[in-house]
Amino acid sequence: MFKNQAVKFIFIFISLFAFFYFFNLIFFGLTSPEGNHYNAFLASHLNYIHCLRSALLASTKQILTWLGYSAITNEYEILVAGKGTLKLIYSCLGLGLISFFSAFVIAYPKKLKLKIFFLVAGILVIEILNVIRFVVLAIFWDKNEDTQIVDHHTLFNILMYVVIGISIYFWIKHDDKISIGHAKN
Repeated sequence: MFKNQAVKFIFIFISLFAFFYFFNLIFFGLTSPEGNHYNAFLASHLNYIHCLRSALLASTKQILTWLGYSAITNEYEILVAGKGTLKLIYSCLGLGLISFFSAFVIAYPKKLKLKIFFLVAGILVIEILNVIRFVVLAIFWDKNEDTQIVDHHTLFNILMYVVIGISIYFWIKHDDKISIGHAKN
């Protein structure tokens, strides 16, 4: 079907990104009780979005505790004593970033073992950096300031796309170094 490898990659990448991105949005709609198409079975038994939010909240709370802050969580928020509340909405979870990263890694022509390792490591790094963001926001962010020029989601996404771009660059170039080394032998 595709004569050009680059066109094949672009087609697969865009298709996978759209699928992952919209699947997450649709699934979120199906598992949100206030949605028109709420599905109790999915919400109760297969809700990976809830699991991700819970893991992020628990990790953030644990790090804040280690740093000497008193924090409590509920299903969507973390309250830090003397600092205020941080609410983890859908856009805080990093699912768009993960969709982009996953689509790129899966679409890129490399060995499956390398893809799996890079995919898992990349998703873990994205979420670890997300937890660090929540810790910093919980301690330092004053959401009542009217002087905010850029939303913290936008800043985080820009930073993460730069990190993803750099890591992908080195992941791709790693094969070039191996190939050049074997060619010299």
